[in-house]
Amino acid sequence: MTHGMRTDTHASRLDGGRDWRDSATRYALVPLRLFLGITFVYAGLDKLTDSAFMKDAGAGSVGDMMRAVRDSSAVPALVDLALKDPTGFGYAIALGELAVGIGTLLGLLTRLAALGGALISLSLWLTVSWASDPYYYGNDLVYLMAWIPLVLAGAPLLSLDAALRSRRRHRLDGYR
Repeated sequence: MTHGMRTDTHASRLDGGRDWRDSATRYALVPLRLFLGITFVYAGLDKLTDSAFMKDAGAGSVGDMMRAVRDSSAVPALVDLALKDPTGFGYAIALGELAVGIGTLLGLLTRLAALGGALISLSLWLTVSWASDPYYYGNDLVYLMAWIPLVLAGAPLLSLDAALRSRRRHRLDGYR
């Protein structure tokens, strides 16, 4: 009896159908998009509706939080910039998170939204969670890494970006 090694990874289909692995690969970024989008929308709304957070000083305020992390941050100048107008900075972060979350959920300008999410996460990692020891206790670094696949791939499925791309392609095909 002869034993051969199988070299194909999945059965090819003449009808162009896909097996579950192909589908899983195609939809792999959708759960990440949903998680990051929902989390950033929630974070933005949470900040906007928290009256204590949007103050220059006081328990739970963005101003007190920035003053508390200033000396332990990687970039104290970034914290100093935020401390020039803590309330404005709080609104900027909250509205940025909201815009990033909505763009990510809708899949609209997804790469740009993901870049915004990565930049927000980077700035929070370098300031607020920089002193986390060990470093992997700081959640902002994990969010930064989670945004990178969406910066690179965008939202090729179940998104407004994909719908707009398909519409443009059909319109261009009509001109040929």
